[in-house]
Amino acid sequence: MKQIVFAAVIITIASTGSAVCGEANVERVEIKQSSDGSYRFDVTVRHADTGWDHYADKWEVVGADGTVYGVRELAHPHVNEQPFTRSQSGIEIPEAVSEVTVRAHDKVHGFGGKEITISLTGTL
Repeated sequence: MKQIVFAAVIITIASTGSAVCGEANVERVEIKQSSDGSYRFDVTVRHADTGWDHYADKWEVVGADGTVYGVRELAHPHVNEQPFTRSQSGIEIPEAVSEVTVRAHDKVHGFGGKEITISLTGTL
């Protein structure tokens, strides 16, 4: 009987630890349009990364219709570097699209944290 209770306590602690980390939040977005029409996004993300099992693992640039125009994979946890900024160049977005949303993803919660919607007008 003691072993069952002990196992339940460990599961509760592990679940609580994941909940404390919360979702990945986009804190800042800077964009610049290149002469070829593509965009560079500099995105600052905050997430309470705890290690390889729970960290912010990517951010995306998404149109209002759900089209994903760009993805920046984050290859490792940033436990001691919060918030952190990563860039992605060469993101092609059709001229008819006037704004996009940048959202971050983590390995446990997926998407769902703070997103930033940004206008593309006047970026060249």
